[in-house]
Amino acid sequence: MAAARPRLLYVTDLAYPARGRRYGDEDVFLTSRLREEADLALCHPRDAAALLDAFDAVVVRNSGPVLAHQEAYEAFRDRAVRLGTPVYNPLHGRADMAGKQYLLDLFAEGHPVIPTVDSAADLHLLPEADAYVVKPKLGADSLGLAIVPADRLPDLADGRTLVQPRIDFAHEISFYYVDHDFQYALYAPDPERRWELTPYQPTVSDLEFAQGFIDWNTLDHGIQRVDACRAPDGGLLLVELEDLNPYLSLDALDEPVRDAFVDALKRSLRHFLTTTG
Repeated sequence: MAAARPRLLYVTDLAYPARGRRYGDEDVFLTSRLREEADLALCHPRDAAALLDAFDAVVVRNSGPVLAHQEAYEAFRDRAVRLGTPVYNPLHGRADMAGKQYLLDLFAEGHPVIPTVDSAADLHLLPEADAYVVKPKLGADSLGLAIVPADRLPDLADGRTLVQPRIDFAHEISFYYVDHDFQYALYAPDPERRWELTPYQPTVSDLEFAQGFIDWNTLDHGIQRVDACRAPDGGLLLVELEDLNPYLSLDALDEPVRDAFVDALKRSLRHFLTTTG
């Protein structure tokens, strides 16, 4: 008798209006491929808590910023933990999944991240810059972001915001991983058009940079995206480590690279279900 196929609840907001990104298209494609080896249903993040006990595992993908459904997300997390339902990515990630505190911690520990503080008492730790970026700790998709001069920082650095120097970087690069394995990299040659991405061939030092943050996180399984900028000195600085629901920009990839990513995701999910089921 054939073994039962796993039942996956795939959480996505197909209609989320992301600038320069088509969440729905990406998740329609991914689910069409994952259905080859699992029984799968899609649901909106607001419905996940009510539905998850009918499935063997939950896959959280392009579900949009948690701020848009904070109470529903917390209810989903709480119920998943209570029922012991495996969630992919696992819920113990240390990066964006847990908020923006990791940027402060990594900077304080001397890691190559954009200098980041959250209090007026720590403003002296930032390098001098022509302007500074101020954004809410509880933010996403540049919501609430402002660019201000230095003399406004003492009033804005109140513990609820992050303060960073505005860096005149050459370009942004994103490195995409399944589990701890590098899959591909994309970059935006024009910093003003950050969602117009093209394939990027990383150097050895680029990959060492990205791998360091993947190793720092505690996820044995899952999809992660390391976002970095190329600083004026040629080095890379971390912008974000997305370990909750990173958009993958699969439409920017050649078919062989896209297929290789899907194969890696399938292998990861199979191993995840075997070790957590």
